[in-house]
Amino acid sequence: MPRLSVIVPCFRVQGFLRECLDSVLEQSFHDIEVIAVDDRSPDGCGAILDEYAARDPRVKVLHLPENVGLGRARNAGIPHATGDFLLFLDSDDTLTPGALRAITDRLAETGDPDVLVFDYARTYWWGGTRRNALAEVLGVTADVFTAAEHPEILDLLMVAWNKVQRRDFVEENGFRFPPGYYEDTPWTFPVMLSAARIATLDRICLNYRQRRQGNILSTTSRKHFDVHDQYKRVFAFVDARPELAGWRPYLHRKMGEHCLDILAKPDRLPPAAKGEFFRRTAELYRAFRPAGTGPAGPAGLGDLGDLGDLGVLGGSYASYRLRQEAGRAGRAAGRQALRVRRAAGAQARRALTGLRGLRPLDEDLVMYSAASHQGLRGDPAAVYRAARELAPRLRGVWVVRDAEAAAQLPADVEHVLLDSPEYLRLTARAKFFVNDVNWPGALVKRPGSVYIHTHRGTPLKYLGADLLGKPGARLGFDVPQMLRRADRWDHSLVANRHSELVWERAYPCHFASARTGSPRNDVLVTGGPTDFRTRHGIPAGHTVVLYAPTRRDYVRGGHVDRIDLARFAADLGAGHTLVVRLHPALATGPARGMGLAELHRRGVLVDATGEPHAEDVMLASDALVTDYSSLMFDYANLDRPIVVHADDWAAYTASRGAYLDITAEAPGHVSRTYRELAWLFASGAWRDEESALLRAHFRSRFCEFDDGRAAERVVRTLLLGEPMPPPARVPGPAGSRDLSVTT
Repeated sequence: MPRLSVIVPCFRVQGFLRECLDSVLEQSFHDIEVIAVDDRSPDGCGAILDEYAARDPRVKVLHLPENVGLGRARNAGIPHATGDFLLFLDSDDTLTPGALRAITDRLAETGDPDVLVFDYARTYWWGGTRRNALAEVLGVTADVFTAAEHPEILDLLMVAWNKVQRRDFVEENGFRFPPGYYEDTPWTFPVMLSAARIATLDRICLNYRQRRQGNILSTTSRKHFDVHDQYKRVFAFVDARPELAGWRPYLHRKMGEHCLDILAKPDRLPPAAKGEFFRRTAELYRAFRPAGTGPAGPAGLGDLGDLGDLGVLGGSYASYRLRQEAGRAGRAAGRQALRVRRAAGAQARRALTGLRGLRPLDEDLVMYSAASHQGLRGDPAAVYRAARELAPRLRGVWVVRDAEAAAQLPADVEHVLLDSPEYLRLTARAKFFVNDVNWPGALVKRPGSVYIHTHRGTPLKYLGADLLGKPGARLGFDVPQMLRRADRWDHSLVANRHSELVWERAYPCHFASARTGSPRNDVLVTGGPTDFRTRHGIPAGHTVVLYAPTRRDYVRGGHVDRIDLARFAADLGAGHTLVVRLHPALATGPARGMGLAELHRRGVLVDATGEPHAEDVMLASDALVTDYSSLMFDYANLDRPIVVHADDWAAYTASRGAYLDITAEAPGHVSRTYRELAWLFASGAWRDEESALLRAHFRSRFCEFDDGRAAERVVRTLLLGEPMPPPARVPGPAGSRDLSVTT
């Protein structure tokens, strides 16, 4: 008996069906069966299913004699399923790599719950990907729970395909899909309300395809009237089970919101049918109103949300339309007023900036920003700290993008919000500007002001004007605009002569290269403290391997899983901890939801993507595995082993371009397959004598000016105008560790 039965109903999806089936059959978890139901599809779906069944015994095909619709096609597959759990997969969607392994691991971990709810991402026809907006709901702390204990679980999209259900639970309760347009509604509510044990999996397991012309529920049709019958079925189910009576107010509200949502969308119902739909909704709303509720909704539920106060259902369709039109008119007037205010504000700011430009510069005022105004981090943070110690007369003010970023700052750090009146006042008079990303284009550089650009690492991939020859890499990136902003730079900090040469070519502007070293790397050279291991519960004595891949320009979204992280963590063996830090650009996208967050929760590895200070993570590690991340140049200051995993070097350089062949001038051993990578660690070669020699050569070239005093050098020479000796490398960094193999 297989662990999972995947039921796939098929109708007019021949263009997507192979991708769907491949996503299931090529999973690393094989204890499955696929029940593929040909719902009398008029295209080539039936032949495709037979082809797959002929070559894979896990595929069973049912050819229905007539078209019955999605719900009843699923029903047809249920009696043929023999697995412990049922997963309903729509035939134009796909499972993500490793999804079934993650699902079955979570089922075992939670003791085979009745229902497991997992995450998904919307994948758009133009290539974009967006994670489920309510993904945080899946992060409940309890292993298993009921809907009553965590009712927010019902706020998730009420569909069958983001769940697996225990087959015995389904059979014991006689759950089946009804016919109709909205067949998921009277399946999902009964299943979720009846389940005694619900578990969640905070991992994107399914790609929910968003077709260019929308799905069947986005078409204009009277079939949307089906939603009324489906809610009647939901209430009939609840009425037949007295223990569920307490859910009636909640379901009453959800029904009203769902129906008004359909009515509010301009492309769902034929114009002539909208009045009838409203009347039927109002009748249903009154018919199922729980005792003790007024026209605004069930008593005790408070605000019923942005779909309006549901009291409109007590009135006429005309009053509803008037309210809709008034709302639209109000919003339009509000937008127009906002545009007028913004235009007037911009004009006033320009005038005020001009007046402030007549006042002398404040010689002691330094404006700081880092990582697109995210807060105290990177090179600017190191310069700021050094300035507070060496030149307390200098007033340092941080520019942050929003209140959330401001809340992360220490209490004694002065800051202003981007584009606020105080920001405009201070930037109009500041003498110094320190940033690792360009300042906004609206910021006008005053004569006499000094712009110090720190950059964000030693360049390996093409940047600036060099991107003009790489159209794919500069998608959405305005090179001329960026160069106009770079024209404001006075000083460009460099950690090595390679960076100096590259930046003078990539940014053909009038700045002077400052051979200061990278201020953020001072702590790597001097060996500063870090509590990273303690905060993440890494056992004392463990060898910590940091895996830090960069983003890819040849795929939309930038994320590609290069290795199986769970396998790598296991292959490292006892006494090792794998720490993963994705590129900062991927921190808030769907990449972490593809399995990284779940592996972190299970303790398989540590996800350090959200750590604001990369230096803390590097100091806590004993070795670095990366591909083409500039982090390797910083990490080399620690004189600890580095392995370059270059399995797609040709594709990477073709799409983005590189200033050197990192596979030929690597800071350690190079692997081109996962087998080679695993062997380097299993054999101990990752820290052998050859790796040390490669690293020494790499350090001598790319850590040339990093001597532990870079921040001090920036403050003394560029802010205070004092002389200071040029950088001189110390014999070895205080952060180095002897990890050589002894024989």
